[in-house]
Amino acid sequence: MRLQATLGRGRFLQTAAVAFAAAQLSSIDSVAARVGDLGSATIPPVAPGTHTSFSTLRQIDAGLLNVGYAEAGPADGPPVILLHGWPYDIYSYVDVAPLLASNGYRVIVPYLRGYGSTTFLSSSTFRNGQQSVVALDVIALMDALKIQRATVGGFDWGSRTAAILAALWPERVKALVAVSGYLITNVKAQQQPLPPKAELGWWYQYYFSTQRGVLGYTENRNDFNRLIWTIVSPTWHFSDATFERTAASFQNPDHVAIVIHNYRWRLGLAQGEPKYDALEARLFAGPVIGVPTITIASDFDGPAADGTAYRDKFSGKYAHRILPGIGHDVPQEAPQAFAQAVVDADGLAT
Repeated sequence: MRLQATLGRGRFLQTAAVAFAAAQLSSIDSVAARVGDLGSATIPPVAPGTHTSFSTLRQIDAGLLNVGYAEAGPADGPPVILLHGWPYDIYSYVDVAPLLASNGYRVIVPYLRGYGSTTFLSSSTFRNGQQSVVALDVIALMDALKIQRATVGGFDWGSRTAAILAALWPERVKALVAVSGYLITNVKAQQQPLPPKAELGWWYQYYFSTQRGVLGYTENRNDFNRLIWTIVSPTWHFSDATFERTAASFQNPDHVAIVIHNYRWRLGLAQGEPKYDALEARLFAGPVIGVPTITIASDFDGPAADGTAYRDKFSGKYAHRILPGIGHDVPQEAPQAFAQAVVDADGLAT
C-alpha cells in the first residue's frame, strides 16, 4: 500500500456516503461503459457487511506453503482467484465471493504468506516478502488446485500480485481486475525522492525501516492496522467486529517478518533471494499486460484516479472504472462494484 499524499485534506475527494457504490460507479471504459455492452451478467446490489463468514475454508500444500483459503461456488465453475493486501485478509471478499458463486464461478480466496492460516512448510525457508515470490505462491496454489487458468483480481498487494501473474504468466490469467491500476514495483525507481508533501504518504514504510518500527508493529499491530484502515478509508464506518475478524490473521507467526521484508525490499533496504533475480529484472522493466483487464480507482487514488498514468501498460481489451466515495479496501467497501468488474473482465475475455 501507499498512502496518498493528499491525506492531509482530512477527507478524500468526496465524502458523500455511497455505502455500496454499484449504482453510482463512474466508468471510463476504452472498450465499453455499460454492462450490457460487455455481454455479462448484472450483479445485484448488496450492502457491505451482509456476510460475515465463508462457508468453506480449506488448507492445501502448495509450493513453500501450506495455504489457507476460502472457496465458494461450484467446483467445475470458471475459476476466479481473489487476492488481498496489507493490512487486510480474505474477509475483504466475504461479500464478493457469494455474489460470484451465485453466478456460477468457483471462487478461491487465499491468505497470502504471513496471514491467517497460511504457514511455511519449513522453518528454514527465508521469510521473503518480495513481489515475485508472492506471485509464485499463487502459481503454486493454482497448480495444487489443478487450476490451469483463472480470472484474477486484487487490491493493494493483491493488485500488484495479480498484475505480476498477468505480466509474467499470461497463459494462466484469463482476465485481470486491478484496483489502483499498475502497481508492479521497480525498486530502483522507488529510491527516487518525492516532493516533501508526497513523502508524507510513505510514513509507515519509513517507520518499518527502523528497528523501532519493527518493535512497534510487533507490539501494536492491531492498533497500527486499525489506524491504517481509518486513514485510507475515511468514509467506511466499519464495526469493531469487522476489524477484529481480520485482525486475527495478523497473529500469524510470520506476519511481521513478511510485512517488514516486503516494505524494506521495495525501498532497496533489504535483499531478496538471488534465485528470483531474473523474474524481478523482468518486472523492473515494466512489462505491458496483454490480458483483458478492468482497472478500478477510488478516492484513495487521488489525482491518479483517472487512470491515464498507467493506461499504456495495458495493451489488450481494457476498461477503467472510478468509484467515488470509496476508500482503499474496494471489495469490502463496494462488493457489488468489484464483483461486477470481475464478471465484466471475464466477459472481455470471451
